[in-house]
Amino acid sequence: MLRQTQGYVNGEWKDSVSGNTFKVLNPFNDEEIATVADYDAKDVEEAIDVAYDAFKKWRKSTLKERSALLRKIGDKMLDDDYMFELMRILTSEQGKPHLEALGEVKFAASFFHFFSEECKRPEGEVISASAAGKQFMTVREPLGVAAMICPWNFPIGMPARKISAALAAGCSCVVKPGEDTPLTTLALAKILHDCGVPAGLVNVVPCSRNNVQEVGSLLCASQKIAILSFTGSTEVGTKLYGQCSSTVKRVALELGGNAPFIVFESADVEAAVTGLMAAKYRNSGQTCVTANKIMIHRNIYEEFLTKFKTATQQLKVGDGTLAETKQGPIINSKQLSRIERIVNESISQGAVLEMGGAKLGNCFTPTILSGVKSDMSCWKEEIFGPVAAIGVFDTEEEAVNEANNSDRGLASYFFSRDYSQIFRVSRLLEAGMIGVNDVGISTPETPFGGYKTSGIGKEGSAMGLDEYSNVKLIDFGGI
Repeated sequence: MLRQTQGYVNGEWKDSVSGNTFKVLNPFNDEEIATVADYDAKDVEEAIDVAYDAFKKWRKSTLKERSALLRKIGDKMLDDDYMFELMRILTSEQGKPHLEALGEVKFAASFFHFFSEECKRPEGEVISASAAGKQFMTVREPLGVAAMICPWNFPIGMPARKISAALAAGCSCVVKPGEDTPLTTLALAKILHDCGVPAGLVNVVPCSRNNVQEVGSLLCASQKIAILSFTGSTEVGTKLYGQCSSTVKRVALELGGNAPFIVFESADVEAAVTGLMAAKYRNSGQTCVTANKIMIHRNIYEEFLTKFKTATQQLKVGDGTLAETKQGPIINSKQLSRIERIVNESISQGAVLEMGGAKLGNCFTPTILSGVKSDMSCWKEEIFGPVAAIGVFDTEEEAVNEANNSDRGLASYFFSRDYSQIFRVSRLLEAGMIGVNDVGISTPETPFGGYKTSGIGKEGSAMGLDEYSNVKLIDFGGI
């Protein structure tokens, strides 16, 4: 019902002009599950042109029309037939367990529902002038065509968060899905199509790694693109940021993290262990907000480590289609080798392997490294895998300084029952999102974004509309 292998441009399913395709593999067993149209610059140029024309019409749509369409999309995604097929497609090409995949589908639908309401909010203000006979007014206007480069780790959640905000603001979209996971994003496009999204308003342009630089450069250089929204690594984000300078287009960058996870002496240890299990092992550790620099107060270190090891041992690793599986495979062999390198380097640097530390087919066993120091690979690099690197601290100042000792600043987490400490530390940590005794920081109503090299701008919340809007001042004289 939702399986599509062609690109989606101007409301039609199309092969690439070249006729080229690329393979999509199941990350658990490397079996080929589909061949998908491999778009290049010619294909994407057409998508940009039709999105530019569609924007001229959609920008005139009423807020009621936008709201109704977004609500319809969100409802359709939660229809059982659609929801469970999305779940199966997502697991087949990304690997995350069915239950986790189902959660992502619901998460994606929640953005369409949220922005269906948020787009109705007041969109300007009247400003009193300091001079007689004048009046000022501001209005919000849609920005234009939004190019969206999406990651493989949340192949429906991230496109949904971007597309819903852009449509709510009155923009059109050209969406490039992750090279490993185009099928889920194309399935989302099929739902949009079935819900009656106007032709050209949302276009999905899949491409292989061979064409990704060509396509990315075009999206950055095109004068018809008003904003580039990218979710991915800091390294790639900085290159795209530079390429966008030639057209001075707006950029929204949600980049890498190196999130600290601090457990203070006053913390509820059980709650902290539960929080770390979610913050570390969700999606096999392949999230930008995963806990990376785990710091435990010396006085509770042994208790915490013992309980965390016990909880980690319960994780069943394997095929995401099986009900008992709690952690799926790593997305590809390159990522798997990278995780193995980081673990081996850290052990050679003095870290203690408490458990795991090995490949299991295309999975990586849940791993705990203790005795970790700030000069070790697992501390300095964003692991992006199921490896918990745990160190010890003695003072609040020490923990905060180490948490902030990074060029990244996406998310930070800490557990404490000292309310003075909670208010102090939440303000001192240099990150865009702080989880205090909780790790569920990403919701439709909250702004998602980071400090430092972790990005520019916010996704989700009312602020998400700002990324796709211009504010215009109108000066009325002679009143």
